[in-house]
Amino acid sequence: KSSNDLHLEAMKYFLKLIRAKNLLIILMTMIGVAYYLMKTNSFQKVDFHYLDYFLLIFSTMIIAAAGNVINDYFDVKADRINKPEKVIISKFMKPRWAILWHWTFNLVAFLIAVYLSVKYETLIFVFVHLLSINLLWFYSVQLKRKLIISNLIIAFLTALVPLLSVWFFKVLNESSIPFSPYREESWSTYLDYSFVYFLAICAFIQNFAREINKDIHDIQGDMVAHVESLPMKIGKVKAAYLTIILIQIPLILFIFGFYLFDW
Repeated sequence: KSSNDLHLEAMKYFLKLIRAKNLLIILMTMIGVAYYLMKTNSFQKVDFHYLDYFLLIFSTMIIAAAGNVINDYFDVKADRINKPEKVIISKFMKPRWAILWHWTFNLVAFLIAVYLSVKYETLIFVFVHLLSINLLWFYSVQLKRKLIISNLIIAFLTALVPLLSVWFFKVLNESSIPFSPYREESWSTYLDYSFVYFLAICAFIQNFAREINKDIHDIQGDMVAHVESLPMKIGKVKAAYLTIILIQIPLILFIFGFYLFDW
C-alpha cells in the first residue's frame, strides 16, 4: 500500500475509534438548540457569541471522543468476544497512543472551559467539563461494571449536551447584577427553554433504553469482563420489554408538553 492509502486507513480507524457519527450528532444537537432558541425568541434581543459557542461545541465533542477512546482501551478483552471486527486498539492502534489521545482531548477541552469560565465569570463550564471527564474515566475503569449505574451515567451525559447550550444562553443573557435601566449589563433576557429541557429528558430516556439494549447483545463479553448488567439480572426478554416501554415515554411526554407549553 502507498503512504496515502496507509494514512487514509489510519484516519478511517481513528474516526471509528472516536465514534465520528456520534460526535456529529453532538454538533447538530448544539447547533439546532442555538438555532431554535434564537429563532423562537427573535422578537427579543438575544446575546450570542458565535466563536465562544463553537468552542463550547468543540470541547464537548472532544470530551466525548476522549471518553470513547478510553472506553475502548479498557474494553479490548470484552470487545474481542462481542465485536471482534470492531476492535481497533491493539489491532490498528497501540494502546499508548490511545492514552495520549485521551489526555490530549481532555486537556484541550478543559483549557477551553477555563477560558469560557474566566471570560463570562462563571464556574459552570469548568464544573460540567470536569464532571464529564471524570465520569467518563471512572465509567470506563470501574462504574461500567455496576448494575444500572453504568446505563444511567451514559444517559445523564447525553442529556447534558442540550443543557450545556441552555447554560451558555443563560450566562450570556441573564445578569446577576441588580437591575438598573441605565446599565445595559444589568439587563436580562429570559428565554423559554422548556422544549430544550424536554429534549434533554428524551435524550436521557432513549439513551438509557439504548444502553440496556446494548447490554442484551453484549452479555457474553460482559461475563468475561465481570460486568453486572440488567439483562444478566432479569433476563434478556424482560430487559427487551423494558426498553420497549422506555422508548414510548418521550412520545407520551411530548403529547402532554405540546398542550401544556406553546411549542
